[in-house]
Amino acid sequence: MTELAIKEIMSSGGAEDDIPQAERKTVTDFCYLLDKSKQLFNGLRDLPQYGQKQWQSYFGRTFDVYTKLWKFQQQHRQVLDNRYGLKRWQIGEIASKIGQLYYHYYLRTSETSYLNEAFSFYSAIRQRSYYSQVNKEDRPELVVKKLRYYARFIVVCLLLNKMDVVKDLVKELSDEIEDYTHRFNTEDQVEWNLVLQEVAAFIEADPVMVLNDDNTIVITSNRLSETGAPLLEQGMIVGQLALADALIIGNCNNQVKFSELTIDMFRMLQALEREPMNLASQMNKPGMQESTEKPARRENPHKYLLYKPTFSQLYTFLAASFKELPANSVLLIYLSATGVFPSGRSDSEGPYDFGGVLTNSNRDIINGDAIHKRNQSYKEMHCLHPGDLYPFTRKPLFIIVDSSNSVAYKNFTNLFGQPLVCLLSPTAYPKALQDQSQRGSLFTLFLNNPLMAFLFVSGLSSMRRGLWEKCQDYLRKINRDIAQLLTHSRSIDQSFLQFFGDEFLRLLLTRFIFCSATMRMHKIFRQETRNYPESYPQLPRDETVENPHLQKHILELASILDVRNVFLENTLDDY
Repeated sequence: MTELAIKEIMSSGGAEDDIPQAERKTVTDFCYLLDKSKQLFNGLRDLPQYGQKQWQSYFGRTFDVYTKLWKFQQQHRQVLDNRYGLKRWQIGEIASKIGQLYYHYYLRTSETSYLNEAFSFYSAIRQRSYYSQVNKEDRPELVVKKLRYYARFIVVCLLLNKMDVVKDLVKELSDEIEDYTHRFNTEDQVEWNLVLQEVAAFIEADPVMVLNDDNTIVITSNRLSETGAPLLEQGMIVGQLALADALIIGNCNNQVKFSELTIDMFRMLQALEREPMNLASQMNKPGMQESTEKPARRENPHKYLLYKPTFSQLYTFLAASFKELPANSVLLIYLSATGVFPSGRSDSEGPYDFGGVLTNSNRDIINGDAIHKRNQSYKEMHCLHPGDLYPFTRKPLFIIVDSSNSVAYKNFTNLFGQPLVCLLSPTAYPKALQDQSQRGSLFTLFLNNPLMAFLFVSGLSSMRRGLWEKCQDYLRKINRDIAQLLTHSRSIDQSFLQFFGDEFLRLLLTRFIFCSATMRMHKIFRQETRNYPESYPQLPRDETVENPHLQKHILELASILDVRNVFLENTLDDY
């Protein structure tokens, strides 16, 4: 802020000569910090989104300036009120920027504790009504700041599964949008109403409700908890690889989304995170900051969230991730995308002849699904083919494909002998099963919340909490037994065992086998083999997905839920 602008502010608060030097310095220092913080914050946009090294020092500087600014306005509030005319919405704006910083730090690091920090700043804005006076000022741009704050707060609450707060915020945001559009004849009314529709659809995406005795909804979290992944038995021989990086890609047409996060991306994101530590409860412990003890290992794999990326964007992020992958680490690629099928018969059967999944192109898409091609003899240029991933199989690679053409990725060749596994969704679902694709894929739901998926395919839409918890306990037992089946198998491909040492990958593999076994036993899924998930390399069916011991478990779980009639009892006789 220029010297002249500061003088104008000061003189509006009283005769300039009457202002003590100390107070004049306070205003100057505040204006300097405010300017510096805005410059640094705006500079965050210019940082590359990929690569983990370049941004850390810049974020550190930005945090430092905002910390100083926040403390400064607290310490000198009276002088700033009298001499600068500091308004409550301006304090709210600083707090909102700090909340955004923490949220973006979470996106960069994948550490869920930073979501709690963002939540505490956003909550303080609401509790202290920092934005309450905005509506009295005849400035639509200030109201938009307030609406954006609400939208950001909702995203953080969704990621923390604070659904009660989300519902309150949506109600408040709805009232604010109504007031905003009533007072200012704006063109963005449709966009803000779309935000409300998107978040409402996102909240209602789960196909099954868990209810308390008073019929209130139980909020379930699907992050990895202490009891989540089956423990390794002593003597189990598994690899020592750790999941370090994940690309979560969402390019499904017409799927529920909010803030560039489809419901499939949201579910996979949570399946790759541990429950956040509640930092607030630990801050009160005396001497916690000074403690020299190393905290328990809590790292989440680092994630890139790519909503409708182009092929070149996807490849750039993939290359950056591959380049920075530490030794003995795994890169996970999750693709939730519309299938692209080969256009005609091909003489060869190489890794570019089976189609793949769609990457984003603003043209060439007709009716949301079909790909328009000028010349049928060419390959689809906006498709991620299995062959496109071959260069990255030089390091351990774990691929999950949820698509109508997932089976294209069965046609892999492990060229470099590194651990490589592809988990592939069914390419179609039974017509008798109500189409829920808009509310997310059933396959991804199994990987995120297997019990909810099991209830849905069994025709149940609600469940009492007590029964839900009983079933969760039984499902943990099933997971433990699946882990044993895998590690005791004599014919399983070693890639599966190489990945089994990592908790996140172990849980995904056991859930995948549970999903496959469930679908193979379900009466309406057994009409077509394309209703089943597949994998590369293939799992030994008799030892895993069609193991009689596992089938008994699934029937027992169905009995607990009183839905045994939807499953076949004599599955082994049919083969």
